[in-house]
Amino acid sequence: MSTVGMSLVGIAVAALLLLWPRGRAENRCLHLDEGAVPRAGSFPALLVAALVGAGLLLWSGVAALIAGGVVALSIRHRLNVRRRERDDAEAIDLLLDSLGVMVAELAVGAHPAHACRQAADDVVAGRGESSVHGAVAQMLTRMAGRAELGGDVAEGIESAQAPQQSSWNRVAVAWRTAEQHGLPMADLLDAVRADLLARRRFSDRTRAALAGARATAAVLAALPLLGVGLGQAMGAAPVSVLVSPGLGGILLVIGTALVATGLWWTERITAKVATP
Repeated sequence: MSTVGMSLVGIAVAALLLLWPRGRAENRCLHLDEGAVPRAGSFPALLVAALVGAGLLLWSGVAALIAGGVVALSIRHRLNVRRRERDDAEAIDLLLDSLGVMVAELAVGAHPAHACRQAADDVVAGRGESSVHGAVAQMLTRMAGRAELGGDVAEGIESAQAPQQSSWNRVAVAWRTAEQHGLPMADLLDAVRADLLARRRFSDRTRAALAGARATAAVLAALPLLGVGLGQAMGAAPVSVLVSPGLGGILLVIGTALVATGLWWTERITAKVATP
């Protein structure tokens, strides 16, 4: 089988995975969240991808199809990680800005409910296309409602499932401490903001320092492809061996799985180090 055939196999498997339709629960959450971005995918597109994948399976064999599936899953996982990192960074930025607004309002004698509502209004005013703005605004609105009605604001924060929930839990601890011990809430929230800002800067410096290690891992993962390309250019025909039934197909699946596992393990190690 030619290199074009392998590419078609990978494209078909990637389309099958990326066009997988949403489940019922995910669709309900999408309708509830106005900021969520719809994902492309419908049953006809899924059916077409499945038919193309089945045709390529009969043409090229199961080994190339399995290897293409591993590659597609790795790409999808990496895209999800990138999106999650982007959402986390946006969420912590919004939290820092909201805390700054709340501290400024509390410092001039405003009621905590008014401070939370003002921070929510600022988040809504600068709302982008992502759903993070909506989640942060909803959290601040919940805090304002509980503070206005005399409820337990800290309990409402801890029971929510907002982006960067661990950071919001620090806000809940500061809020509860201020209410129980009569300490100035503005000072405690300002201390929380300073702590979160220091953690954010540490995380950014660590990620910058790990950029070289991540680049090295990507280069090492690409070396097998370079070797196959050089062998193909020299006339050794490694592609036909790898997609053929028997030992070649087994080596293709094992090699692809090992490369994907190496990238995943590198990402796991660097994520642990970069988490403050």
